[in-house]
Amino acid sequence: MNALEIESLRVRYGGIDVVSDVSLAVPHGRTVALVGESGSGKSTIAAAAVGLVRPASGDIRADGVSVVGAGKQARAARRRLQLVFQDPFSALDPRMSIGDSIAEALRATGRRWSRAERVARVRELLRRVRLDPDRADERPSVLSGGQRQRITIARALAGEPSVLIADEVTSALDVSVQGAILNLLRELQEELGLSMLFISHNLAVVRYISDSVCVMRGGRLIESGRTEELLDRPQDPYTQDLLDAVPVLGERMAF
Repeated sequence: MNALEIESLRVRYGGIDVVSDVSLAVPHGRTVALVGESGSGKSTIAAAAVGLVRPASGDIRADGVSVVGAGKQARAARRRLQLVFQDPFSALDPRMSIGDSIAEALRATGRRWSRAERVARVRELLRRVRLDPDRADERPSVLSGGQRQRITIARALAGEPSVLIADEVTSALDVSVQGAILNLLRELQEELGLSMLFISHNLAVVRYISDSVCVMRGGRLIESGRTEELLDRPQDPYTQDLLDAVPVLGERMAF
């Protein structure tokens, strides 16, 4: 059984297929990258996985349980999938403190927390993302972009997911900060046994973080394979075009 399975997924907007018959799987403890240009359907797949859009057909399963539908079982399974959004500046409510933002995500789990338990868990999550727990009372406005993205990751971890869906999480950040966030995700994956669907258009970043790659174009999956093999020997001309469009950062990103 895989941590995440997407089978024959089809999503329509306004009568038009934006995702057509896509199937992929994320094994436990692994990172699968979903790549393609803007409009290829990557983020729509992420939105469907966490229930933000309803598939026209197909299925999405977390640890073998379908997340599609409104039933109690589907809702519980859907909580196993947590989305980290692209833009950390708009993902956080500027009126809420860092601690309150994370606590809000804790309440969404449905578990009853005492105040002491909630405070302790917020501090633990801040430590998990390598931030000082004493900053819990600060507002997002005093944070850098990288620090804000760490908070959005902490919010995702509050749901105790088995799969993180990271949607272009480094695209709004400086290159040096990108490296720090990628390293954090790898460390969290090892510490917590997480699986990850990593959505990106940047194949240099994908080379660094993923075990395998699925390439999207026009709502369809056109090529997939192990990362090194696919990026070194792409079979589809579109994949080669994506490779030609980004700088090569090498096998390791030293930040």
